[in-house]
Amino acid sequence: MEEYHPTDETSFHPDEATNIVKECIENVLGSVDYSQSQVNKWTSSIVELSLTQLVKQGKAYKYIVTCSVMQKSGAGLHTASSCYWDTAMDGSCTVRWESRTMYCVVSVFAVAVA
Repeated sequence: MEEYHPTDETSFHPDEATNIVKECIENVLGSVDYSQSQVNKWTSSIVELSLTQLVKQGKAYKYIVTCSVMQKSGAGLHTASSCYWDTAMDGSCTVRWESRTMYCVVSVFAVAVA
């Protein structure tokens, strides 16, 4: 079986993904205050919009996107993730966004399709 080696045009760039996700978060949450009744809608919208924009890049990756939204209340929020994969081909990024009333944390995992 032949090994797949991504070129610069086809490889995952965490900075590009971070910019895409930040824009998606801004589009969904940019001008709203925290509302518990809206969190499910917001998280779904952020995940779907991020996935759509990442796939539009036309790169041979499977994407996994997670999103957490939390009201700013002084409580702590800790997240961690770990992956066992090919660091030369696969990648990830995590975006932390905050407004006056909430935090949003989005993680993107990109797994190369060989």
